[in-house]
Amino acid sequence: MRLQRRRFNEASDVRTIPRGRIDVVELDDTVVGRMTYEPGWRWSVDVQPIAGTDSCQYHHLGFTLSGRLRAQMPDGTELEVGPGDVFEIPPGHDAWVVGDEPWVSVDFEAMRTYGKQRDARDERILASIVFTDIVDSTSRASDLGAARWRDLVGEHNRKASAAIDRYRGRLVKTTGDGVLAQFDGPERAVRGAAAIRDAAQGLGLAIRAGVHTGEVQTTADDVRGIAVHTAARIMAVAGSGEILVSATVMDLIDGSGLTFEDAGLHELKGLHGTRQLYRLVTLERD
Repeated sequence: MRLQRRRFNEASDVRTIPRGRIDVVELDDTVVGRMTYEPGWRWSVDVQPIAGTDSCQYHHLGFTLSGRLRAQMPDGTELEVGPGDVFEIPPGHDAWVVGDEPWVSVDFEAMRTYGKQRDARDERILASIVFTDIVDSTSRASDLGAARWRDLVGEHNRKASAAIDRYRGRLVKTTGDGVLAQFDGPERAVRGAAAIRDAAQGLGLAIRAGVHTGEVQTTADDVRGIAVHTAARIMAVAGSGEILVSATVMDLIDGSGLTFEDAGLHELKGLHGTRQLYRLVTLERD
């Protein structure tokens, strides 16, 4: 952490979208964006074709400079923000500009990849995959009731999204009671999984997680490949609160300040042979 300053008129990345513009600045690991949306802009019309998802899957936390925006959640709940409003908009929303004045805001949460154009073709890359799952979700849902459980899972997803973004990850999708995330390195993936676990604990929830690194095929709204299946199978054998990683991850993060212990050999469903797994014990704070 150090003293530093950036200006939006000297942005490190400028992303243009239909009827909109996003100016992005970076302060080491912190990414901040200025969003400018013209009158008539709507996420489901102007950004959905870029994102390839049914709704915006980013968590937005910001401040409105001018203009007005209305956001709508799947249950019909709406929020309108205007000049001077500090706002928070969870993943899973649609949004549109209200009135005939551009909406200009500063967003502190979702700007690492929001609004980036993606190649229409599938792309194969090396990535670190994290799968998480809320432990005993069925019984917890039964105890709390449908409405309270839905709210709790929504808060979990919001905090998980923030943790993933903190470690430069991409929230690929939520899975009902967990998340699938993609990171550009194994150390960030493990730290991201630990941050999700910590956030869940703060909500009174326990999660389990699996982490693996391998080649994957990415699209606008999904990630596929044996590496994804492997991470899911690793998660499936983890216990409550455990983060298990593959031997591949262990080989790549030597000297990272993360401490693991031997979790034994496991036969992972649908995968050939036995796999050596390791359990995260401690991590030096970054």
